[in-house]
Amino acid sequence: MAVADTQVDVVIVGGGQAALAVAYFLRRSGLSFVILDAEQGPGGAWRHGWNSLRLFSPATWSSIPGWMMPPVAEGYPGRDHVLDYLAQYERRYQLPVERPVWVETVERTAAGLRVRAGARSWLAQALVSATGTWRHPYIPAYADAERFRGEQLHSADYVEPGAFAGKRVLVVGGGNSGAQILAEVSRVAETTWVTPEEPLFLPDEVDGRVLFERATERWKALQEGRVIEQPVGGLGDVVMVPPVREARARGVLKAVRPFSRFTASGVVWADGQESPVDAVIWCTGFRPALDHLAALGVVNEDGKVDVAGTRSLKEPRLWLVGYGEWTGAASATLIGVTRTARSTVNEIVEALGARHGVQ
Repeated sequence: MAVADTQVDVVIVGGGQAALAVAYFLRRSGLSFVILDAEQGPGGAWRHGWNSLRLFSPATWSSIPGWMMPPVAEGYPGRDHVLDYLAQYERRYQLPVERPVWVETVERTAAGLRVRAGARSWLAQALVSATGTWRHPYIPAYADAERFRGEQLHSADYVEPGAFAGKRVLVVGGGNSGAQILAEVSRVAETTWVTPEEPLFLPDEVDGRVLFERATERWKALQEGRVIEQPVGGLGDVVMVPPVREARARGVLKAVRPFSRFTASGVVWADGQESPVDAVIWCTGFRPALDHLAALGVVNEDGKVDVAGTRSLKEPRLWLVGYGEWTGAASATLIGVTRTARSTVNEIVEALGARHGVQ
């Protein structure tokens, strides 16, 4: 006997910062909604950050809408502080989260979008996909990778440096995760930092607050049709947080260009020299986790969805929030998602003919 759909105006798929920011505005709209989160508890992808992970913005510049992240005694907030904040945020606003719920597929019906998870299903008039990227780690293809007998793991699965003590380790990737993981692994292991090109280091005084301000200025200029000249520095450049500055003082922030192929026991460089390697930590980023949208036929060859703002062009009942710049400037950051979440909910309110939008 089939189980009846649960009827709701809006389904949000995902339970991290983007989902919570959208929920904050939805709860003020009068629309009914539910958050379907695959994780075992609050926090989204932050639940999987490595032990020493720290933000590179102060708490006041790392908050989602409505309630400021509590400050830390010194330095910038760590992973556990962020997790506690997001858990408290859910409770503070009594958000309707169901977990763990693994959404398998979304289907079109004449009555709305049907969201399926196991034996359960929800029928929604609008869907917000906020699953992020953590479940789709990206590892570039290298010749003979299958021959390598050493350890390989992505930064998505990295926890702490102790497991690499005394080993020869390649840290591959030139962004903030690569720099931060290199900084602590290099204290216990023989490390080589491999980046496609020379890493870009921001001045010591530049943190996430400055980067967000620059992103905001770029966004405003785009809205007004202006082109602005700004200092070099984007969200992908290396922020000189204290562990990275300490690594610089030790002389380990030196990167080399990629190797050409693997061997059973190491790698071969472009000049033909071979190096023995015990482990490779891939800090090479992520791709959008959009498998649940496959049946809608909206995912393009680049693994993204063609959007106007955050609304799908092929399926107007679908919005996407928090995947990167293509779903809103700085929308994959804690502070940056607010603007995108607000505009998305206002579009949903207008589309569904709800009572009022949000400011």
